[in-house]
Amino acid sequence: MNDTSGILDEALQRLHASGPERLGRLTNHGPMTVEALVHGGQARSVHRWLDYYRAKLEDMPGRVAPVTDDDWRAALGDPRRAADWIAHFEQQLAERPWRDVLAAWWPVLLPGIAGGSTHPVIRVGHAVRTLLGPGGDTAPRVAELAHGLGYWAARHTPLPARTPLALPPSADAAAALDAVRHIPVQDGGFPDRLAQLTSVPVWPPNGDRTVTDPDTARTLLTDLVTAAVHRYATHGHGEPIMLVHAATAPNAVLRILPALPRELWPASLEASWAASAAVTAAYAPAAPAAYEGTYRKADEEAAGSSFDEVFARAAAHGDDHTVKFADTALDVGDRAARTAALRGVELNPPAL
Repeated sequence: MNDTSGILDEALQRLHASGPERLGRLTNHGPMTVEALVHGGQARSVHRWLDYYRAKLEDMPGRVAPVTDDDWRAALGDPRRAADWIAHFEQQLAERPWRDVLAAWWPVLLPGIAGGSTHPVIRVGHAVRTLLGPGGDTAPRVAELAHGLGYWAARHTPLPARTPLALPPSADAAAALDAVRHIPVQDGGFPDRLAQLTSVPVWPPNGDRTVTDPDTARTLLTDLVTAAVHRYATHGHGEPIMLVHAATAPNAVLRILPALPRELWPASLEASWAASAAVTAAYAPAAPAAYEGTYRKADEEAAGSSFDEVFARAAAHGDDHTVKFADTALDVGDRAARTAALRGVELNPPAL
């Protein structure tokens, strides 16, 4: 990411007067999208995109009461306390290095990865990437981490108890996603669908043992992101907006790993798999798309396109989920990922 003009910091400052949600439940995608645009070489389109998106934004909600060391557990998962949580993390980050705050709260927040339809962890992933990238820990980027962590704490939602399903020992991430059982009724919002989730395949399929080696966890998480991106090309038509999160949520965690102590990486893999599997169970269609038609068109275009060209298509399209999915596909970086990104452009209605 080359942000010598400061466009990203300017955009984040524009956005921080707004709340993390709108209309009571819909996520504010502004900070994530502008970070993706800048990272993908489309900084020139940031303020034009914000001019379009600002009509969707709402002011920061009012505070209820300060979150304290004594009562934070009672405030966890209470969306009415979003502003309180953001203020709490602003104070925390003013007193301690951002990596220390992130590491301290990661084990608390990680079990609630499904909250806010996984958008909070995705927002934190974009924030951490800016802090680790060129320009470092500027004030707007640290503030963005506070907003992301605060949103996550306010929407913290653990997944329901699930019966583990065995997989063959050779099952890779793609096979594991294929083995996910769909919920009985794929209808309603994500919380309603999560309530129907009763089982999930055990991946990686290692019997009673869990992954403990950090490098193995990172490798497997990379494989999961790749499989989820590739699968969108064939299954994204089931619910083009929501199914992007099967890839973007685990990729957010993958981006955060370098800022975390290594001993937290295995648990991060486990939570990422649970989130990706939950989204798949809730929204994936019964059958993949036929290769002929728009899928073939996207695949053929991907063969002759660079990732810069593909991401430029997504940026011109303007839909926030489409831009963020193309950003994750760019991280995967192969032809199948380019095909998936172009499928996102085709499947989702344009915003610009």
